[in-house]
Amino acid sequence: MPLSFADLDTYRQSARHFNGPHGRIAWWMRGQGRPLLLIHGFPTCSYDWSRIWPRLVGSGFNPIALDMLGFGLSDKPDMHRYDLMQQADLHTQLMHIAEVDECDVVAHDYGVSIAQELLAKQNRGRLGFRINSVSFLNGGLFPDQHRARFIQRLLNSPLGPVLSTMLTRKRFGASFAAVFGADTQPDEEELDAFWELLCEHNGHRIGHLLIRYIRDRKQHARRWADALQGAGDTRLQLINGSQDPVSGRHLADAFAERVQEAQIVRLDGAGHYPQWEAPDDVFEALRSFLTPAG
Repeated sequence: MPLSFADLDTYRQSARHFNGPHGRIAWWMRGQGRPLLLIHGFPTCSYDWSRIWPRLVGSGFNPIALDMLGFGLSDKPDMHRYDLMQQADLHTQLMHIAEVDECDVVAHDYGVSIAQELLAKQNRGRLGFRINSVSFLNGGLFPDQHRARFIQRLLNSPLGPVLSTMLTRKRFGASFAAVFGADTQPDEEELDAFWELLCEHNGHRIGHLLIRYIRDRKQHARRWADALQGAGDTRLQLINGSQDPVSGRHLADAFAERVQEAQIVRLDGAGHYPQWEAPDDVFEALRSFLTPAG
């Protein structure tokens, strides 16, 4: 069934599962057309795509997504060393399970690093499937342009384990809403849904483990910047919510300077979650980019 914000039960009931190296992974595939791999961000999950998923299915795409280890409905081991490279490998495993030989990719936030790693592997002839294009949404494509929020810096400090034990629905809601646009703020019902999925399997207590992705990005910065520069005939697009304080207008400016062959779509009214805040605009940008003229 298509994902739907109106019904979290549908999200749960339509999940499939496979066993990854470190836990059980929830995933979804719906459609008969062109495979489109959707890669979610931190600290949420593939539920983020629910506002554009039905439009994609109705336009001839076959959306495929998983909740990464530590996120959403997937397992969230509390003694695990979370690593972006492991998360990239999960997506390679997913493509094998889904029997997909080639696809387009849409990646957001934490997920942009996954897409960069998949590109890096493809550029070296080490990816088991073909990526034809990547559409990036707001995310830390370049570590020097990532403006971490105060709560992220605390999670990534020695105080992180303590902060994880103190996270409440109220604190989450305030921090989460702060990265949305001024006129696209999530309401209480939406925040409840995101919080419920965050708390699944006690996920709200492992933020200090997941946040190490910031260090991974610094460690692999050169490799992942080179992946963009060496993408070859893989087309690249950035859809950017300009009001995002983490990776908004300044990230789009840097992307335009460093990846000059890519298409950039700036959404002035949206913040960090453009696929949620401006789903019509994001869908149209994707459809135009992915559908050949004529």
